[in-house]
Amino acid sequence: MGEFLAELFDAPVRVDGVEFLSAGARRRNVAFTAEIGGVGARRMVATIVPPAVELVSVAAEAAVRELVRAQGVPVPETVGVCEDSARLGAPFLISDFVDGETVPRRVLRLLAAGRNADAVASEWGAAMGALHTLDPAAAPEALPAAGADPAREVLAEAEQGVRALLGGREVFAFALRWLERRLPAPPPRPVLLHTDCRNGNLVVGPGGLRAVLDWEGAQRFGDPMRDLAWPALRMWRFGVDDKEFGGFAGRSAFVAGYESAGGVFDPDRFRWWKVMGTLAWGVGLAGQAAAHCDGTVRDIVMAASGRRVPEIEWDLLMQLRPDAKA
Repeated sequence: MGEFLAELFDAPVRVDGVEFLSAGARRRNVAFTAEIGGVGARRMVATIVPPAVELVSVAAEAAVRELVRAQGVPVPETVGVCEDSARLGAPFLISDFVDGETVPRRVLRLLAAGRNADAVASEWGAAMGALHTLDPAAAPEALPAAGADPAREVLAEAEQGVRALLGGREVFAFALRWLERRLPAPPPRPVLLHTDCRNGNLVVGPGGLRAVLDWEGAQRFGDPMRDLAWPALRMWRFGVDDKEFGGFAGRSAFVAGYESAGGVFDPDRFRWWKVMGTLAWGVGLAGQAAAHCDGTVRDIVMAASGRRVPEIEWDLLMQLRPDAKA
């Protein structure tokens, strides 16, 4: 790492203060301090991405991050990118370290201790609004264009998953019929999606929202309501079920921020994508359990995922009742 940074800055670099941060399912994040000759100390984070799980090249991800940062989305500044696996055993990108809380329950405790949660939700919504007003033509060419009908494509995938993994479970069959009957038309304007902008991928400090993390999934275009519905699912509320967004704020504050940044909120499309996201999560949990049972990935966490499928059925029933509000 020191050698790479020395080449990047054309100066001697000493690396210390190494700290392994909480790792995602596919990537490793390592914080460190670089003592740069003639410049001083700079705290950074290296995100190491094994090629086998790389959704998009680190160069393309860095380009997206810098593009949306210029658009006004709070994203850590990219310091450098290395696609040579010989350096650290996998491609990586380096960005500035942003201090704050990322662990969801710590975020909730921080906000409960005094920071105005609605203000953070509004900042979060504004970040998403800025992302969704980005001109898709400005995105890197490595990203695929949006499909002709994003909702229909996702529904077809979900139907296949339910047939393969959840056949005979009436709640999922009922939810599929509901989704089919209410299938929305293609969005008026496809946007670049983050795909996972939820509590857990936000950096929150005493002063408010500091950064949006985890841009590996920002490699597709689609309906902006898909991006907004995902973080509103109950699984991302961490036990505070009456607070739709992140377990700390209601919808109005988030939507106000989103619209203040130019986003257009559509409650009907939002509801459809919320049901779709819940059903898709249920299919994903069933798939993890199946992978354990058939020996593909023998892991107790994967096995336990199957026990959560009934929770998803409850969520679907609550969302599909006529008077549903969450």
